[in-house]
Amino acid sequence: MADEEDGKGYRWETEYERTWEAIQEDESGLLQPSVLDFVHRAKRKQMLAKKNVRLGMMRHLYIVVDFSEAMAEPDLKPTRLICTLKMLELFVEEFFDQNPISNVGVISTCNKRAQKLCELAGNTGKVVEALKSCKTQVPSGEPSLQNSLELAAEVLRHLPVHTSREVLIIMGSLTTCDPGNIQTTIETMRKCNIRCSIVGLAAEVYVCCRLTKTTGGTYNVILDENHFKDILFQHAIPPPVTGNAESSLIRMGFPYHRTETEGKPSLCFCHLDSQNPSDGLSKGGYFCPQCNGKYCTLPVECKVCGLTLVSAPHLARSYHHLFALEPFDEVPPDTLPADTPVTCFACQVSITDKHVWMFTCHWVLPKGGDFSFTHVHTDHGFSLKEDCKLLAPVYKSAYCASPHLSMHSSEMSIIVSSARNSSVWTVTFSSTTHCTPAPAVQAGSSTR
Repeated sequence: MADEEDGKGYRWETEYERTWEAIQEDESGLLQPSVLDFVHRAKRKQMLAKKNVRLGMMRHLYIVVDFSEAMAEPDLKPTRLICTLKMLELFVEEFFDQNPISNVGVISTCNKRAQKLCELAGNTGKVVEALKSCKTQVPSGEPSLQNSLELAAEVLRHLPVHTSREVLIIMGSLTTCDPGNIQTTIETMRKCNIRCSIVGLAAEVYVCCRLTKTTGGTYNVILDENHFKDILFQHAIPPPVTGNAESSLIRMGFPYHRTETEGKPSLCFCHLDSQNPSDGLSKGGYFCPQCNGKYCTLPVECKVCGLTLVSAPHLARSYHHLFALEPFDEVPPDTLPADTPVTCFACQVSITDKHVWMFTCHWVLPKGGDFSFTHVHTDHGFSLKEDCKLLAPVYKSAYCASPHLSMHSSEMSIIVSSARNSSVWTVTFSSTTHCTPAPAVQAGSSTR
């Protein structure tokens, strides 16, 4: 049979790729550095991807977790299921930190069925609590990919067009037991503009490839626990919006806050369904500017008038993905000055490892810096730009190669996570773009 991918002939007529020759041992005989290099190249490729695309600002994401027998395997410690739930707890917190006006729900699948563990909610605590409650559940049976997709589509298909509709599946099984033709369900997800992405814990499965390719999602199979976290946290970044998505003006309200000493005892709308009568009874809270409804936390959609209630920092954090850094420029280590003492710009500690220089507004860091997950919310060098111009000829600084450094600006922060590799990358910071939140926000129309 001819090769369907390249169409150049038969497979037995092609030469061996000799992929084993690309893996090399280090001085101690380990293969781990070579594997890390492959992961590093994948991150580099992602950073160089096209950036001038529209991003989804208001996201609705359903996380589908596999609870089948395959999740009891101990290749991820202590088991795949426990490791996945712990990773998802961290992911949910990161997701809401970067997408504060979005919503997340959780679906579990096992014994050929699917059920909701948590409805779509914008409260981090509610989603994390649903994940923690599943740690004692015993994995059993087989998953049903079709039932999970249809359960998520029942809610996502009715959402407004200016919001992104997403499904993230954590799949540990190599099989799926479905009641019907899953190809029909995949086509339905495509027509409803529901983007499906999958993180595989075992191996690549054809039906998963077909699902992600048809719906415009991503499919990755993890190497280890660290790679699992890296792949999972990539989904905290908003995905590109489809080309035919319409731009809409969304009315948003900025509620006023009353402290415990200013208000009078009253019940909030977010605890109306609570079984405990004392829940939600307090003097303080956030009050809707349109109907005066009271809520404990933000952001939230008012249950009385339907107005989306947010604060200015929530909108500011929703915009920071639109103004990304320029790609890293690789610098050969042998071009750097040797035996020159420098101190860390952030903590003033002497740097003894391989280091790099900063000139004017060109900040540089070791290749150990995990550039794929460097969280840059604004250009912290903006306020230092004039100082840099004056001090560049005489003052040079660098980042430490080991600790996690945090440098704060007037609004947000940058966190540089460093690892242990020795090659060097250079970062060029762009100028800061300030966003002034307004009650009417044009969703899905910005570019980065």
